[in-house]
Amino acid sequence: MTNALVKIGLAGGCLLLFAGMMHDHDSDQHATPAQVVALDECDPATFNLPGNVGPGFCKNVALGFTGLGYTTTFSTLFAEAASGHPDPKWDFEPDKLTVDEGTPIIAVNQGGEPHTYTEVANFGGGFIPPLNGGQNAAPECAAGFSSVAVARTRILQGSQLQVAGLSKGVHHFQCCIHPWMRMTVIVK
Repeated sequence: MTNALVKIGLAGGCLLLFAGMMHDHDSDQHATPAQVVALDECDPATFNLPGNVGPGFCKNVALGFTGLGYTTTFSTLFAEAASGHPDPKWDFEPDKLTVDEGTPIIAVNQGGEPHTYTEVANFGGGFIPPLNGGQNAAPECAAGFSSVAVARTRILQGSQLQVAGLSKGVHHFQCCIHPWMRMTVIVK
C-alpha cells in the first residue's frame, strides 16, 4: 500500500511539474518574427576598386548580371544620391510593416554591401554626406560607426539583426549609410 501511495504521489508531482512547465513555456512564447529584407545591387567591378571602397567590399549576389544594367556602379550610386533620386533597387522591403506589440523584427541583409537598420525619430541623412542628397544627417546616424548605438544596428552581407521590444506606436528605421533605405513600422 505504501509503495502504491509513493508511486501515485510521484506521478501526481510529475504531472504538476509538467503542467507548470507547460504554463511557463506558453507564457514565454512570442509572436512569429516579422522579416524585413535589405536589398542593394552594388557592382563589384567598380565598388571594389582601390580608391572606392576597396577589394572584397561589395559581395553582390545579383547572379552575375554585372554590366547588364542590373547592378549599380559606384559613381552612379553617388551621382543619383546627390541628385536627390537615389537608386530604388537599394531598399528595405517592405516599406511599411504593421505588427502586434511583442512581435520581434528580423532585418536580413540580402544585398552585397553592409547596411544599418537604425531606429530614428525622423528620417534624415546618414553619416556619408555625399549620399545624403542635401539632407542633414539624422542625429541617430551622425556619428557613424563610432557610435555604439549605430554599430549595433549594422547588418553585414548575409547576416541578420533582431529588433525586439518596440512599444506601441510608429517607429522609423533607416540605413545610416544609404539613408534613402527607409521603412516605417507600426506597432499595434
